[in-house]
Amino acid sequence: MPQLNPGPWFAIFLMSWVVFLLILTFKVNNFNNLNDPTSQNMKKNKPESWNWPWI
Repeated sequence: MPQLNPGPWFAIFLMSWVVFLLILTFKVNNFNNLNDPTSQNMKKNKPESWNWPWI
């Protein structure tokens, strides 16, 4: 049965995963992160208390 011969498709399978894991991950990692967590103010502000005039 020729479909069980791993010779023709196994190399294509491995090379496609090499392309996927090496080249595409570098391209994805080069995108800029728009929500940079280091640029935010880390000081937590106290919330203002509510004024309840009927109490």
